Amino acid sequence: MAIRLITGLESVNWHELAVVFERAPLGQREPEILRQTFQNSSVRCFVYENSAIIGAGRALTDFINWAVIFDVVLLPEHQGFGHGRAIMQSLVEQSKARNVMLHSAPGQEGFYECLGYRRMKTAMALFANPERAQQLKYIE
Repeated sequence: MAIRLITGLESVNWHELAVVFERAPLGQREPEILRQTFQNSSVRCFVYENSAIIGAGRALTDFINWAVIFDVVLLPEHQGFGHGRAIMQSLVEQSKARNVMLHSAPGQEGFYECLGYRRMKTAMALFANPERAQQLKYIE
């Protein structure tokens, strides 16, 4: 099993990545929207097993003080082997930021706590679809 971390966009099959999001399960994503969001992100990381994409993550950063990590995703059968930790480490290192925030799917907080992340008391969000965000337990 050859695992590779890639930061470039050239080899990404966006339809395959959409399947990874769905199976993770982080919901359905349109391949073209995935391409745009990863392309527009400051840093990104893709994990491949041989030639198959099995995970990804992206972040926005000012490369000095702050980075915000989004869309960390890994196929369920590849979780627990350090690949998620490798994605996070790659994003933080690429961002060069002193402070890092992240947007986590509900129920995944324990993974991030093991990496040293702590819950915030003051983070707030304005969602395009607040009813859906509340249903998914992203907001109160």
